[in-house]
Amino acid sequence: MDINSALNELLVKTFRNINEIEERAIRTGEYKDVTPNDIHVIEAIGMGEKKNMSTVAKTLHVTTGTLTISINSLVKKNYVERVRSEEDRRVVLVSLTEKGRKAFLHHQQFHEKLVNAIVEQLSEEERLVLEKALMRINQFFFSRR
Repeated sequence: MDINSALNELLVKTFRNINEIEERAIRTGEYKDVTPNDIHVIEAIGMGEKKNMSTVAKTLHVTTGTLTISINSLVKKNYVERVRSEEDRRVVLVSLTEKGRKAFLHHQQFHEKLVNAIVEQLSEEERLVLEKALMRINQFFFSRR
């Protein structure tokens, strides 16, 4: 197998493995109703101030219409609350409920454990090489948006 084929296979397998592991880790206990898409929306809303729908949609690279469908589901599941802006009633603001904040932290802990499990197996030199390679890969994908 040539290097390009090997790298392609590794990238595809790595992406699939991370997604599968992430979904299993997220959908435990009280979070059985959270989908990977839900958790990405929860992450985009974040723990801070209320955000308008356009800002969250832009973060996720989706339309506000697409985001509205996800937000409706998360409101029903009690992860997100939605309110109209006092300054401009046309603007919809979203924020995490207590349950949503717990799901956010649960997902954050998953990522911390994942990264720690990976880097503890690497030497300092390997960590630096991995960081540099992933930065370049990320820049490549970002430039293709």
